[in-house]
Amino acid sequence: MLQQQGVLVKVPASTANLGPGFDSLGMALSLHLWVGMKPAERTQVRLHGPELTGIPTDETNLIVQIAKRVFVEAGVPVIPLDVEVYSEIPLTRGLGSSASAIVGALVAANALIGHPLSQQRLFDMATAIERHPDNVGASLYGGIVVAAWDGQRASAIRVEPHEALGTVVAIPRFHLETKAARHVLPKQISMADAVYNISRSSLLVAALCTGDFAQLSFAMKDKLHQPYRAPLIPGMSKLLEEAVQHGAYGAALSGAGPTLIAFTDKQHEPSVLVSFMRDTLAEHGVEADVFQLLPCSEGALCLNAAAEEIRSVIPSS
Repeated sequence: MLQQQGVLVKVPASTANLGPGFDSLGMALSLHLWVGMKPAERTQVRLHGPELTGIPTDETNLIVQIAKRVFVEAGVPVIPLDVEVYSEIPLTRGLGSSASAIVGALVAANALIGHPLSQQRLFDMATAIERHPDNVGASLYGGIVVAAWDGQRASAIRVEPHEALGTVVAIPRFHLETKAARHVLPKQISMADAVYNISRSSLLVAALCTGDFAQLSFAMKDKLHQPYRAPLIPGMSKLLEEAVQHGAYGAALSGAGPTLIAFTDKQHEPSVLVSFMRDTLAEHGVEADVFQLLPCSEGALCLNAAAEEIRSVIPSS
């Protein structure tokens, strides 16, 4: 049944890989994207906030294109849409901005036509679009997600973040396209490096499930992607290596970067770690916004609200 008044969906940001879990581990974070969607006589897209500068506002908009896929998949007529979007998530910074938009579009369009597609089907579709399940899984389900994809079906197990787990993120003020960050990765790796990452990724999942955070400084190390991406982000190597000396349990590149994330005890004031991360990047000529950010237990949520109510979440200028 078509929801004539429209729908409003809230989707969390995400961090992926968490060090060694390349394309398989993700965690939702407490920054959000909101998508308002309703039927219209002609398609139009309205964007709110500085994080969406440069995004198309016509039929080529990603959210519109993905909504059409949902209609086709569900076997319902493709209709024009009135779409409004507000985002707190920086674009192309390693915090899952594209994944949140993909998930937001899928969930909103599915809700608009009465939820004919299962959450598993939405997950499969999101993964096929994004090409890996970690960011989209975290944004869809919330919490920590351990995920895999065989090219057709995505599988995931969700882990509730420990109540004491916090993070500090350093978001450099430059963009890094995922395509460019993947281009620097090797086509092949050694058996030794594969074993290195498998062991640490397994240990990392166990540590996150049990709350044994003392293991994180060892478990978050990686040889598959971070060493190759480090030259793209001046100061990254020093920050990852020395963050544990300034109050972090462990640190990693967030997704493809350039954001860097450190896991912390959220009950402890992270000012020393914040200063270290900011100063380390500044020493290498990189300006960054550094702040505490909590894991998010909630995944994509269809709010009990009409599409127009997106304006209630937009900060007044």
